Amino acid sequence: MILLQYQTPVPKDIPLALPMAEWLLVTLLIVSFLFHILFVNLMVGGSIVTLWAQIRGLKDKEYDIFAHEIAKTITVNKSIAVVLGVAPLLSINALYALYFYSANALTGSIWIMIIPLVTVAFLLTYLHKYTWEYLENNKKLHIGIIGISVGIFLFIPLIFLTNVNLMMFPEKWEGVKGFFSAMTLPNVWPRYFEFLAGCVAITGVFIYGYNRRKAYRVEEIYVGFSRYKLKRLGYTIAASGFAVQIVTGIIVLFTLPSKGVGYGVIAVMGSAGILLVLALWWVTDSLTKGPVGIDLHFGKVVTAVALFLVAYGGSRQMYRHNALDKHQQLVKQHTEEYQKHSLAARTAPKEEPVIDESTGEFAKGETIFKNNCAACHMKDQALVGPAITEMIDIYKDDPEGMKKWIKAPGKKRANMTQMPGFPGMSDGDLSELTHYILNFQ
Repeated sequence: MILLQYQTPVPKDIPLALPMAEWLLVTLLIVSFLFHILFVNLMVGGSIVTLWAQIRGLKDKEYDIFAHEIAKTITVNKSIAVVLGVAPLLSINALYALYFYSANALTGSIWIMIIPLVTVAFLLTYLHKYTWEYLENNKKLHIGIIGISVGIFLFIPLIFLTNVNLMMFPEKWEGVKGFFSAMTLPNVWPRYFEFLAGCVAITGVFIYGYNRRKAYRVEEIYVGFSRYKLKRLGYTIAASGFAVQIVTGIIVLFTLPSKGVGYGVIAVMGSAGILLVLALWWVTDSLTKGPVGIDLHFGKVVTAVALFLVAYGGSRQMYRHNALDKHQQLVKQHTEEYQKHSLAARTAPKEEPVIDESTGEFAKGETIFKNNCAACHMKDQALVGPAITEMIDIYKDDPEGMKKWIKAPGKKRANMTQMPGFPGMSDGDLSELTHYILNFQ
């Protein structure tokens, strides 16, 4: 911990109580994040699959119909993802405000760009969805719309992931020079590619379930695709996603910085990996069963995915806790020391300033000036603030105006720092200070 203290900035925390018990906030964070990330996966994965299918649909009309059907679900999943994202965002802000906001500040303008990027991406998905027939004869433009939307959808999670990763490594903060610098920190890219693979895998399972419904009128929508072929297509997409996710998950485990790794984290992440292997096995086995047996393992696949999400969310929180635990102890210690010194300063008896009576009628004003103004103002040249001679030129016939300015100053000069106000200074002290300044020799 001593080494951490020397290498890492340790700021003071905001001494405010949490709005609820910490364990309850952590539970809310994990549970709400699981539901949020599920629909984010469906939104991102659905847009990727739609783009792929529509490009393939240039040669095979059935894939264009398939793309249209998946595109209808993107805007719905998007809306649910946004609503469900409020709770985990508020929870992580409450639990890790110091770390989350520090990461946001370090990534600067890119973090602020999330809102306009999300807005543009959402508008493009609606434009793509509702111009399907209108742009039937201009497929390249129509594909371009969803292509831009997919590009934005791929970038937004990278921003979030980079920030959440950065907040766990305060020892790296001093070396970070913006968002693109933070992207080079350990584990960002393996986690990102694992996330994308998960989006495709969960979307494949969703496509299977979506086309499995008896109420879904496959025969009326498609000409050449049967329900069985749509199920196979969903499972094929899922199998591809699971396979890549297993490989990238192994890379994630071996590239995790050691400071947050513990036996618990390894056990939970290992369990999540086993669940993915089982899901991949059941999906590939189902693909060999033919129309009669393709539904055999669907319940198992859904259960494995659900349990994987629980393990995934749990392991993230465990790693985050381990990674920040020692730094949080230092911050707590620093905050307590600051509060102790602050209380001592506020309750200590105030010493009256020593006034040099040899300066006659300006004695008190000179003392007030030295204690409050001399650090920023010199006689003939600008320092932090303007020179005293300039102040005399402005207020020589307006002492009341100078008093008002000292109490509540504004900002007149773009090249100078705004002066802090002195609202607590008594009228008597203001008069003495003003008299001294306007008669400065």
